Amino acid sequence: MIQTYGLTHIALAVHDAERSLRFYQQVFGIVEVFREAGFIQAQTPGSRGVMVFEENAARVGKTGGVMHFGFRLVDPADIDAAAAAISSATELILSFS
Repeated sequence: MIQTYGLTHIALAVHDAERSLRFYQQVFGIVEVFREAGFIQAQTPGSRGVMVFEENAARVGKTGGVMHFGFRLVDPADIDAAAAAISSATELILSFS
């Protein structure tokens, strides 16, 4: 098993990245750290979890509206082992389908 600090970020499909940022700022106090057209990345105070708002109206509110999520490795040198473990687990799960 690969050691991680757990789930550290999530990217959501949204209609309006700016409006979504304002909502999460007001409710949770998140702080913007990066922006480009249709994309805002912010951090939560304290734990520094990352929320990403990606404008993608076709996926908002639907299964698949989570654009991606991420785990932070305890040791970045484990990246190749993590990729191999993911690949192996994917093959195993698909073999049961």
